Amino acid sequence: MGRVKIDLTRRAALLGAGGMAVGATLASTGIAQAAAEKQGAMVRPVSRYGVGDFEVNTLLDGAVPVGDPQKTFGMNVDADTFNAHSSANFIPSDSFTAFFTPTLVNTGNELVLFDAGVGEGGRPARGNMRAALESAGYTPEQVDVVVLTHMHPDHIGGLMEGGAPAFPNARYVTGQQEYDFWSGMDPEANGVTKLMAKNVKPLADKMTFIGGGDSVAPGITAVPAFGHTPGHMLYMLENNGEQLLLAADFANHYAWSLAKPEWEVRFDMDKEAAAATRKQVLDMLASDKVPFVGYHMPFPAVGYVEANGGGYRYVPESYQLRM
Repeated sequence: MGRVKIDLTRRAALLGAGGMAVGATLASTGIAQAAAEKQGAMVRPVSRYGVGDFEVNTLLDGAVPVGDPQKTFGMNVDADTFNAHSSANFIPSDSFTAFFTPTLVNTGNELVLFDAGVGEGGRPARGNMRAALESAGYTPEQVDVVVLTHMHPDHIGGLMEGGAPAFPNARYVTGQQEYDFWSGMDPEANGVTKLMAKNVKPLADKMTFIGGGDSVAPGITAVPAFGHTPGHMLYMLENNGEQLLLAADFANHYAWSLAKPEWEVRFDMDKEAAAATRKQVLDMLASDKVPFVGYHMPFPAVGYVEANGGGYRYVPESYQLRM
Protein backbone atom coordinates (compact mmCIF):
# COMPACT_ATOMS: atom_id res chain seq x y z
CA MET A 1 0.00 0.00 0.00
CA GLY A 2 2.86 2.40 0.83
CA ARG A 3 4.40 2.04 -2.62
CA VAL A 4 1.09 2.66 -4.34
CA LYS A 5 0.57 5.75 -2.23
CA ILE A 6 4.03 7.06 -3.11
CA ASP A 7 3.47 6.44 -6.84
CA LEU A 8 0.13 8.17 -6.77
CA THR A 9 1.56 11.08 -4.81
CA ARG A 10 4.45 11.51 -7.25
CA ARG A 11 2.06 11.37 -10.19
CA ALA A 12 -0.23 13.94 -8.59
CA ALA A 13 2.75 16.19 -7.89
CA LEU A 14 3.95 15.94 -11.49
CA LEU A 15 0.48 16.65 -12.84
CA GLY A 16 0.07 19.46 -10.34
CA ALA A 17 3.34 21.05 -11.37
CA GLY A 18 2.40 20.79 -15.02
CA GLY A 19 -1.03 22.16 -14.31
CA MET A 20 0.43 25.12 -12.42
CA ALA A 21 2.76 25.85 -15.31
CA VAL A 22 -0.04 25.70 -17.87
CA GLY A 23 -2.25 27.83 -15.64
CA ALA A 24 0.50 30.39 -15.21
CA THR A 25 1.08 30.49 -18.97
CA LEU A 26 -2.61 31.00 -19.72
CA ALA A 27 -2.88 33.64 -17.03
CA SER A 28 0.13 35.50 -18.36
CA THR A 29 -1.23 35.53 -21.91
CA GLY A 30 -4.70 36.59 -20.85
CA ILE A 31 -6.39 33.63 -22.62
CA ALA A 32 -9.86 32.95 -21.20
CA GLN A 33 -10.74 29.39 -20.13
CA ALA A 34 -14.42 29.00 -21.03
CA ALA A 35 -16.14 25.70 -20.16
CA ALA A 36 -18.37 24.18 -22.85
CA GLU A 37 -21.96 23.54 -21.82
CA LYS A 38 -22.90 19.94 -21.09
CA GLN A 39 -25.24 18.53 -23.71
CA GLY A 40 -27.00 15.87 -21.63
CA ALA A 41 -27.81 12.27 -22.52
CA MET A 42 -27.96 11.34 -26.19
CA VAL A 43 -29.34 8.19 -27.78
CA ARG A 44 -29.68 7.57 -31.50
CA PRO A 45 -33.39 6.94 -32.16
CA VAL A 46 -32.87 4.27 -34.85
CA SER A 47 -30.82 1.11 -35.21
CA ARG A 48 -30.84 -0.98 -38.40
CA TYR A 49 -30.29 -4.71 -38.90
CA GLY A 50 -30.45 -7.30 -41.64
CA VAL A 51 -32.40 -10.57 -41.46
CA GLY A 52 -31.83 -12.22 -44.80
CA ASP A 53 -33.07 -9.62 -47.28
CA PHE A 54 -35.32 -7.97 -44.69
CA GLU A 55 -34.28 -4.59 -43.34
CA VAL A 56 -35.21 -4.29 -39.66
CA ASN A 57 -35.30 -0.92 -37.89
CA THR A 58 -35.76 -0.59 -34.15
CA LEU A 59 -37.30 2.81 -33.35
CA LEU A 60 -36.93 4.43 -29.96
CA ASP A 61 -40.30 5.82 -28.90
CA GLY A 62 -38.87 6.99 -25.59
CA ALA A 63 -37.24 6.08 -22.30
CA VAL A 64 -38.35 7.09 -18.82
CA PRO A 65 -36.97 6.55 -15.30
CA VAL A 66 -39.25 4.58 -12.98
CA GLY A 67 -38.93 4.03 -9.24
CA ASP A 68 -39.33 0.95 -7.02
CA PRO A 69 -38.76 -1.78 -9.62
CA GLN A 70 -39.50 -4.62 -7.21
CA LYS A 71 -43.18 -3.65 -7.33
CA THR A 72 -43.04 -4.22 -11.08
CA PHE A 73 -40.59 -7.08 -11.63
CA GLY A 74 -40.33 -9.00 -8.35
CA MET A 75 -43.77 -9.07 -6.81
CA ASN A 76 -43.40 -12.56 -5.36
CA VAL A 77 -39.90 -12.24 -3.84
CA ASP A 78 -38.65 -10.45 -0.75
CA ALA A 79 -36.63 -7.24 -0.83
CA ASP A 80 -33.35 -8.89 0.18
CA THR A 81 -33.57 -11.38 -2.69
CA PHE A 82 -34.45 -8.67 -5.19
CA ASN A 83 -31.72 -6.33 -3.96
CA ALA A 84 -29.05 -9.05 -4.01
CA HIS A 85 -29.89 -10.04 -7.58
CA SER A 86 -29.89 -6.40 -8.67
CA SER A 87 -26.50 -5.79 -7.08
CA ALA A 88 -25.05 -8.90 -8.72
CA ASN A 89 -26.15 -7.49 -12.09
CA PHE A 90 -24.70 -4.00 -11.46
CA ILE A 91 -28.07 -2.26 -11.47
CA PRO A 92 -29.81 -0.26 -8.73
CA SER A 93 -32.69 -1.86 -6.88
CA ASP A 94 -34.57 1.39 -6.35
CA SER A 95 -35.03 2.54 -9.96
CA PHE A 96 -34.89 1.45 -13.59
CA THR A 97 -35.26 2.91 -17.06
CA ALA A 98 -38.22 1.76 -19.13
CA PHE A 99 -37.59 1.73 -22.88
CA PHE A 100 -40.26 1.63 -25.60
CA THR A 101 -39.22 0.27 -28.99
CA PRO A 102 -41.52 -0.36 -31.96
CA THR A 103 -39.97 -2.15 -34.95
CA LEU A 104 -40.23 -1.34 -38.66
CA VAL A 105 -39.54 -4.12 -41.17
CA ASN A 106 -38.94 -3.43 -44.85
CA THR A 107 -39.58 -6.75 -46.58
CA GLY A 108 -38.71 -5.35 -50.00
CA ASN A 109 -42.40 -5.35 -50.89
CA GLU A 110 -44.02 -3.74 -47.85
CA LEU A 111 -43.19 -1.60 -44.85
CA VAL A 112 -44.53 -3.39 -41.78
CA LEU A 113 -44.63 -1.56 -38.44
CA PHE A 114 -44.94 -3.56 -35.22
CA ASP A 115 -46.73 -1.48 -32.57
CA ALA A 116 -47.35 2.24 -32.67
CA GLY A 117 -45.73 3.50 -29.48
CA VAL A 118 -47.20 5.71 -26.78
CA GLY A 119 -48.35 8.51 -29.05
CA GLU A 120 -48.80 12.23 -28.62
CA GLY A 121 -50.07 11.94 -25.05
CA GLY A 122 -46.67 10.69 -23.86
CA ARG A 123 -44.53 13.50 -25.21
CA PRO A 124 -41.84 14.69 -24.76
CA ALA A 125 -40.34 11.69 -22.92
CA ARG A 126 -42.26 9.14 -25.01
CA GLY A 127 -44.35 9.20 -28.16
CA ASN A 128 -41.35 9.93 -30.38
CA MET A 129 -41.69 6.99 -32.74
CA ARG A 130 -42.78 9.20 -35.67
CA ALA A 131 -39.58 11.23 -35.35
CA ALA A 132 -37.55 8.00 -35.16
CA LEU A 133 -39.35 6.70 -38.24
CA GLU A 134 -38.35 9.81 -40.15
CA SER A 135 -34.78 9.48 -38.87
CA ALA A 136 -34.80 6.02 -40.44
CA GLY A 137 -35.65 7.61 -43.79
CA TYR A 138 -39.35 6.80 -43.91
CA THR A 139 -42.62 8.67 -43.48
CA PRO A 140 -45.86 7.56 -41.78
CA GLU A 141 -47.57 7.66 -45.18
CA GLN A 142 -45.23 4.95 -46.48
CA VAL A 143 -46.21 2.38 -43.84
CA ASP A 144 -48.23 -0.40 -45.50
CA VAL A 145 -49.08 -2.58 -42.49
CA VAL A 146 -49.35 -1.87 -38.76
CA VAL A 147 -49.26 -4.99 -36.56
CA LEU A 148 -50.46 -4.73 -32.96
CA THR A 149 -48.91 -7.32 -30.66
CA HIS A 150 -51.44 -6.49 -27.94
CA MET A 151 -53.65 -3.65 -26.75
CA HIS A 152 -51.70 -2.05 -23.92
CA PRO A 153 -51.57 1.76 -24.21
CA ASP A 154 -47.83 1.96 -24.95
CA HIS A 155 -48.46 -0.13 -28.08
CA ILE A 156 -51.64 1.49 -29.43
CA GLY A 157 -51.31 5.10 -28.27
CA GLY A 158 -49.56 6.16 -31.48
CA LEU A 159 -52.26 4.90 -33.84
CA MET A 160 -53.85 8.35 -33.95
CA GLU A 161 -52.21 11.74 -34.40
CA GLY A 162 -54.26 14.89 -34.00
CA GLY A 163 -57.48 12.89 -34.10
CA ALA A 164 -56.68 11.21 -37.44
CA PRO A 165 -55.01 7.90 -38.32
CA ALA A 166 -51.26 8.32 -37.89
CA PHE A 167 -50.57 5.88 -40.74
CA PRO A 168 -53.21 6.90 -43.28
CA ASN A 169 -52.35 4.37 -45.99
CA ALA A 170 -51.88 1.32 -43.78
CA ARG A 171 -53.89 -1.80 -43.19
CA TYR A 172 -53.87 -3.26 -39.69
CA VAL A 173 -53.29 -6.72 -38.22
CA THR A 174 -53.86 -8.00 -34.70
CA GLY A 175 -54.77 -11.19 -32.87
CA GLN A 176 -58.43 -12.15 -32.89
CA GLN A 177 -58.32 -13.32 -29.27
CA GLU A 178 -56.73 -10.07 -28.09
CA TYR A 179 -59.19 -7.88 -29.95
CA ASP A 180 -62.21 -9.87 -28.80
CA PHE A 181 -61.18 -9.71 -25.15
CA TRP A 182 -60.79 -5.95 -24.97
CA SER A 183 -63.58 -5.01 -27.37
CA GLY A 184 -66.01 -7.17 -25.40
CA MET A 185 -65.57 -5.02 -22.30
CA ASP A 186 -67.33 -1.80 -21.38
CA PRO A 187 -65.40 0.96 -23.21
CA GLU A 188 -65.32 2.94 -19.95
CA ALA A 189 -64.05 0.01 -17.85
CA ASN A 190 -60.39 1.08 -17.66
CA GLY A 191 -57.63 2.99 -19.40
CA VAL A 192 -57.01 0.23 -21.94
CA THR A 193 -60.63 -0.03 -23.05
CA LYS A 194 -60.95 3.76 -23.26
CA LEU A 195 -57.88 4.05 -25.47
CA MET A 196 -58.93 1.08 -27.56
CA ALA A 197 -62.31 2.69 -28.21
CA LYS A 198 -60.56 5.88 -29.26
CA ASN A 199 -57.62 4.49 -31.27
CA VAL A 200 -58.32 0.90 -32.36
CA LYS A 201 -62.04 0.47 -32.98
CA PRO A 202 -62.18 3.30 -35.56
CA LEU A 203 -59.67 1.28 -37.62
CA ALA A 204 -61.52 -2.04 -37.36
CA ASP A 205 -62.79 -1.94 -40.95
CA LYS A 206 -59.16 -1.93 -42.12
CA MET A 207 -58.09 -4.65 -39.69
CA THR A 208 -57.30 -8.31 -40.29
CA PHE A 209 -57.68 -10.62 -37.28
CA ILE A 210 -55.34 -13.59 -37.03
CA GLY A 211 -54.35 -16.51 -34.82
CA GLY A 212 -51.15 -18.34 -34.00
CA GLY A 213 -49.34 -19.65 -37.07
CA ASP A 214 -51.00 -17.16 -39.40
CA SER A 215 -48.93 -15.00 -41.71
CA VAL A 216 -48.83 -11.21 -41.74
CA ALA A 217 -46.73 -11.19 -44.91
CA PRO A 218 -44.39 -13.74 -46.48
CA GLY A 219 -41.77 -14.55 -43.86
CA ILE A 220 -43.66 -13.03 -40.92
CA THR A 221 -45.56 -15.50 -38.71
CA ALA A 222 -47.66 -14.97 -35.58
CA VAL A 223 -46.58 -16.85 -32.43
CA PRO A 224 -49.03 -17.07 -29.48
CA ALA A 225 -47.50 -15.96 -26.17
CA PHE A 226 -50.43 -15.54 -23.82
CA GLY A 227 -50.23 -14.37 -20.22
CA HIS A 228 -49.07 -10.79 -20.45
CA THR A 229 -52.48 -10.22 -22.02
CA PRO A 230 -55.07 -12.80 -23.10
CA GLY A 231 -54.08 -12.64 -26.77
CA HIS A 232 -50.49 -11.38 -26.64
CA MET A 233 -48.59 -12.32 -29.81
CA LEU A 234 -44.97 -12.49 -30.90
CA TYR A 235 -43.87 -12.48 -34.54
CA MET A 236 -41.12 -14.55 -36.11
CA LEU A 237 -39.24 -13.08 -39.06
CA GLU A 238 -37.66 -15.62 -41.41
CA ASN A 239 -35.83 -14.84 -44.63
CA ASN A 240 -33.04 -16.61 -46.48
CA GLY A 241 -32.40 -18.97 -43.59
CA GLU A 242 -32.14 -16.23 -40.95
CA GLN A 243 -34.56 -15.56 -38.09
CA LEU A 244 -35.42 -12.78 -35.65
CA LEU A 245 -38.21 -12.93 -33.07
CA LEU A 246 -40.16 -9.73 -32.43
CA ALA A 247 -40.88 -10.58 -28.82
CA ALA A 248 -43.12 -7.71 -27.67
CA ASP A 249 -43.68 -7.89 -23.88
CA PHE A 250 -43.10 -11.55 -23.04
CA ALA A 251 -40.12 -10.42 -20.88
CA ASN A 252 -39.75 -6.79 -19.94
CA HIS A 253 -36.40 -6.50 -18.19
CA TYR A 254 -33.09 -7.99 -19.29
CA ALA A 255 -31.79 -8.79 -15.80
CA TRP A 256 -34.85 -9.44 -13.65
CA SER A 257 -37.22 -11.13 -16.11
CA LEU A 258 -34.64 -13.17 -18.02
CA ALA A 259 -32.58 -14.40 -15.10
CA LYS A 260 -35.68 -14.99 -13.00
CA PRO A 261 -38.55 -15.81 -15.38
CA GLU A 262 -40.66 -17.06 -12.47
CA TRP A 263 -40.68 -13.64 -10.81
CA GLU A 264 -44.11 -12.06 -11.13
CA VAL A 265 -44.49 -8.90 -13.21
CA ARG A 266 -47.12 -6.34 -12.33
CA PHE A 267 -48.31 -5.79 -15.90
CA ASP A 268 -48.81 -9.50 -16.65
CA MET A 269 -52.55 -10.11 -16.45
CA ASP A 270 -52.24 -13.87 -15.89
CA LYS A 271 -49.01 -14.13 -13.95
CA GLU A 272 -48.77 -17.92 -13.92
CA ALA A 273 -49.37 -18.18 -17.66
CA ALA A 274 -46.96 -15.32 -18.35
CA ALA A 275 -44.18 -17.02 -16.37
CA ALA A 276 -44.76 -20.29 -18.24
CA THR A 277 -44.67 -18.42 -21.56
CA ARG A 278 -41.48 -16.63 -20.54
CA LYS A 279 -39.71 -19.89 -19.77
CA GLN A 280 -40.91 -21.52 -22.98
CA VAL A 281 -39.86 -18.62 -25.21
CA LEU A 282 -36.52 -18.13 -23.44
CA ASP A 283 -35.74 -21.82 -23.78
CA MET A 284 -36.46 -21.67 -27.51
CA LEU A 285 -34.34 -18.56 -28.01
CA ALA A 286 -31.42 -20.04 -26.08
CA SER A 287 -31.63 -23.50 -27.65
CA ASP A 288 -32.04 -22.29 -31.23
CA LYS A 289 -29.77 -19.25 -30.83
CA VAL A 290 -32.40 -16.98 -32.34
CA PRO A 291 -31.96 -13.23 -31.74
CA PHE A 292 -34.92 -11.20 -30.55
CA VAL A 293 -36.22 -7.67 -30.22
CA GLY A 294 -37.73 -6.93 -26.81
CA TYR A 295 -40.05 -3.94 -26.73
CA HIS A 296 -38.77 -2.88 -23.30
CA MET A 297 -35.16 -4.07 -23.53
CA PRO A 298 -32.41 -1.42 -23.35
CA PHE A 299 -32.34 0.33 -26.71
CA PRO A 300 -31.55 -0.72 -29.43
CA ALA A 301 -33.39 -3.67 -27.89
CA VAL A 302 -31.81 -6.50 -29.91
CA GLY A 303 -30.03 -9.43 -28.31
CA TYR A 304 -29.61 -13.12 -27.70
CA VAL A 305 -30.44 -15.41 -24.78
CA GLU A 306 -28.00 -17.75 -23.05
CA ALA A 307 -29.10 -20.43 -20.59
CA ASN A 308 -27.49 -19.66 -17.23
CA GLY A 309 -28.12 -21.99 -14.32
CA GLY A 310 -31.83 -22.03 -13.61
CA GLY A 311 -32.42 -18.84 -15.58
CA TYR A 312 -31.15 -17.02 -18.63
CA ARG A 313 -28.70 -14.26 -19.50
CA TYR A 314 -29.25 -11.43 -21.96
CA VAL A 315 -26.47 -11.01 -24.54
CA PRO A 316 -26.81 -7.74 -26.47
CA GLU A 317 -26.34 -7.93 -30.22
CA SER A 318 -22.99 -6.44 -31.20
CA TYR A 319 -22.53 -6.81 -34.97
CA GLN A 320 -24.08 -10.18 -35.88
CA LEU A 321 -27.10 -8.66 -37.65
CA ARG A 322 -25.54 -5.53 -39.09
CA MET A 323 -26.31 -4.86 -42.72
